[in-house]
Amino acid sequence: MHPSRLAKKVISKGRLLNSYPPQSIPGFHAVASVPYFTLSTRKRSPSPSMGSGMESTDGSAAKLEEFPFARASGLDPPPQFAQLRKTCPVAKVKLFDGTPAWLVTKHHDVCQVATDPRLSKERTRPGFPELSAGGKQAAKNRPTFVDMDPPEHMKQRSMVEPFFTPDHVKSLEPYIRKTATDLLEKMKAKGCANGPVDLIEHFALPLPSYIIYTILGVPFEDLEFLTRQNAIRTNGSSTAREASSANQELLNYLTALVDKRIDWPRKDLVSHLVTTQVNPGNIEKADAVQIAFLLLVAGNATMVNMIALGIVTLFQHPEQLALFKSDPPAHSTNFVEELCRYHTASAMAMRRTAKEDLEIGGVKIRKSEGVIASNMSGNRDEEVFERADEFDINRKFDKAKGQEPLGFGWGEHKCIAEHLAKMELRVAFETIFGREDGLRGLELGVGLDEIEYSPLRRDVGVLRLPVTWG
Repeated sequence: MHPSRLAKKVISKGRLLNSYPPQSIPGFHAVASVPYFTLSTRKRSPSPSMGSGMESTDGSAAKLEEFPFARASGLDPPPQFAQLRKTCPVAKVKLFDGTPAWLVTKHHDVCQVATDPRLSKERTRPGFPELSAGGKQAAKNRPTFVDMDPPEHMKQRSMVEPFFTPDHVKSLEPYIRKTATDLLEKMKAKGCANGPVDLIEHFALPLPSYIIYTILGVPFEDLEFLTRQNAIRTNGSSTAREASSANQELLNYLTALVDKRIDWPRKDLVSHLVTTQVNPGNIEKADAVQIAFLLLVAGNATMVNMIALGIVTLFQHPEQLALFKSDPPAHSTNFVEELCRYHTASAMAMRRTAKEDLEIGGVKIRKSEGVIASNMSGNRDEEVFERADEFDINRKFDKAKGQEPLGFGWGEHKCIAEHLAKMELRVAFETIFGREDGLRGLELGVGLDEIEYSPLRRDVGVLRLPVTWG
């Protein structure tokens, strides 16, 4: 059965794919009792280059499986990851246009991909693995620091990094808390007497949106307009034309904002870019617009999804929900850390192309071959995280043993807004479940098996989250 159809079947029965025998997992075969994937059959030993073809353990040519894989269900990672970690941690896959690429699934190897200078983040280099036609087209746009190699990467990243340091994020905490409280008060005032209210529309989406817009310097009166445009481009239910139009609206708005800050600078990120970089001639105005656009949209959908996924995950684990509600501030840090390991809401970004020949996990990668490192798979690596497929709010991460969650990436390209994101998540959950000001008696407005999730081949996320309270 095709992975997506298998997943849909599982969802329709209201249960997770966690008890299927290996033979029921898409792509799994057995030859003389030896398991192998049709992705690749080589283990951690030197291998020929991609152009030489593949053979399975029975000597027949093996067909490459298309990547991204489909998730096992709305919430669970693709089952292929677990099997690949055991049998073929560095495997070949096929992209949307038939192009082959290497998929890396072990935590240690994912970290190597993120830090090896022989691998490039530049999307215009030969072999860079794009995951869609849209991505291939976007690669032609003016790049920002997330798509640059040293030294250009850190040079541009450092232009905005002061706004995302732990100290600066700490200074924003009162504003973040006030924003979260205000949004929740609006929800309470609206009430749920007429039916469940979508927590995403009224809280999970506007909270991170308002924060990043304020950092950028967007006037308060424009917050709702930008939030609406961002929702259209990311909610998965818009048409391609609508999403493209919303994308252009955001770019047009930011272009006008940069122009305004050239004339009237303030104490915000866009003004900082203008006064320290554009005016002295270090970057062009178009660069400032692209950097602002990146910061506005890059992590927004991820944050929205993580808030929603956190709520769903707690309701899946009633004992842990009760523990969290007993003292939200005491448990929020651990909860957010584990949440960002268990659900990797940004799982498609760690992609590279080889600048020269190298080895990853004992497998030879040739120059100009694409490499995809799955931080989602790395976060479920059983050799790094005990009971990796279990959610545990009390999990302790021993950094000395390399138990580093990869939800925000790794290495110098690790998410610039990690500290801000974790602060927002902690505040969000502390506010929602607050003893005095939270949504008392919060319940899901639909059954766990009725929640609408993002398409199975895209990043894990929740489309709508109806809730009731009181």
